Amino acid sequence: MKDILDKIALCVEVGKINKLSAYPPNMKGQEGADELTKRALDAGCSPKEILDTALVPAMAIIGNKFSRNEIYVPQMLLSARAMSSAMVHLKPFFITGQAVRKGTFIIGTVKGDLHDIGKNLVAMMIEGSGWEVIDLGVDISSAKFLKALEEKPDAIVGLSALLTTTMENMKTIVSDIKEKHINTKIIVGGAPVTQEYCVKIGADHYSQDPQGAVDYLNQLVNNRTH
Repeated sequence: MKDILDKIALCVEVGKINKLSAYPPNMKGQEGADELTKRALDAGCSPKEILDTALVPAMAIIGNKFSRNEIYVPQMLLSARAMSSAMVHLKPFFITGQAVRKGTFIIGTVKGDLHDIGKNLVAMMIEGSGWEVIDLGVDISSAKFLKALEEKPDAIVGLSALLTTTMENMKTIVSDIKEKHINTKIIVGGAPVTQEYCVKIGADHYSQDPQGAVDYLNQLVNNRTH
């Protein structure tokens, strides 16, 4: 079983989605994360084992490489898509409760901002590390975040902004969430956002890259269990 889990991890690392995907060229025609995950489940491997032993470590490697500028957005997206193709097979087990998520993460790009690549990367990385992700999309108002929190009151919230002009909306959304859900943890990020701005608007954590957000969420889980 270790062999197939190692292969799944490798596929996620190099961005091998499925047998039909041409990338990477040296793995053309070989099974990808999609087929291998299905094969692992059919062979009796638990969803938790696939997640903990293959997907989470692989996405951590990718996240750290991205943080060190050893890979760039295109490679990161391919790895995230490979991970997502594996998650398709695991999601039914999470829905039925046979496998357990670490928690829920609600993410969206703030009102007035239509950029989504950074948000998508963060969402895929966090899902790959074992969280249920509710992606609200772009141009999201306070009301939509609050509605999502009514349904998932224990969720952690992620706000993304790529424009200096929409950072002010981030401030408003943080204020509106904290007014109704004072204990809700809020992560902020995006090109113009800084640690200083995070503190100024009352958010709980600033992350300059997806792996930083994953590390913070895992730290929260560890604190809960100790």
